[in-house]
Amino acid sequence: MPAPTRRIALVQQRSGDPGNSLERAESAIREAAGLGARLVCLQELFRTRYFPRSEDAANFDLAEGADGETARRLGELASELGLVIVAPIFERRAAGVYHNSALVLDADGSRAGHYRKMHVPDDPGFHEKFYFAPGDLGFRAFDTAAGRIGVLICWDQWFPEAARLVALDGAEILLFPTAIGWDDSESDSERAAQLESWQLVQRAHAVANGLFVAAANRVGREGNLTFWGSSFVCDPQARVLAEAPADSECVLVADCDLGRIEQQRRAWPYLRDRRVDAYADLTRRFRR
Repeated sequence: MPAPTRRIALVQQRSGDPGNSLERAESAIREAAGLGARLVCLQELFRTRYFPRSEDAANFDLAEGADGETARRLGELASELGLVIVAPIFERRAAGVYHNSALVLDADGSRAGHYRKMHVPDDPGFHEKFYFAPGDLGFRAFDTAAGRIGVLICWDQWFPEAARLVALDGAEILLFPTAIGWDDSESDSERAAQLESWQLVQRAHAVANGLFVAAANRVGREGNLTFWGSSFVCDPQARVLAEAPADSECVLVADCDLGRIEQQRRAWPYLRDRRVDAYADLTRRFRR
């Protein structure tokens, strides 16, 4: 029996006012459904501008509970349209405890999964440690009406351990909601190198783990940052199935033939040949 093909969609948008951004995301999800998508992923912190560009305690007012307005409205939309939605949120867990999170809303509107960003950066223009506590829900995959999917968020993209653990939990499609861009001070050559590295490392996760990888990034200029868009979907051999432009909004759709996972893992059986008896030092900060 042939494996199913899943049509997925990535929403690449500019973000601004929380209310307007949610309405625009809902419109894009409806567009994706009209194109036949069964799984839709929104970008990281899609409801707001990228507020971690600076440290300002007033921005904590932007947070919401995991059962807040985003979960309610997009859960209703998922049920209405019969599709799965990955909805990133700025999560208020308790007074003084906040996370950069993503909810996986199943096709019946229920919550199939909840992920909290595990790797939290602190770089010029990306002051996330001021706002977000590190995730504590682990690296998981979730059963949904669109298949078994994994979710990691932005900075998690650079860590092969995270992708591997999600793959080992049975993910067929690994999704990366993202907010990444260039600083004004960076040269054209440096910008090109960063974009190439960003796509290359994620495509490598697809090859090393024999699964589909999809990254949904934002676009637009916010302060001294220009978000580079370029959302994409690749197959288990790193072939890019669809790629969005760098500078404009887009609902990007791609078909993922899940049968390619079995084919690829039979031909290149990395998971079979892993030396799990020899990797203990990976839990150390540095070996020397």
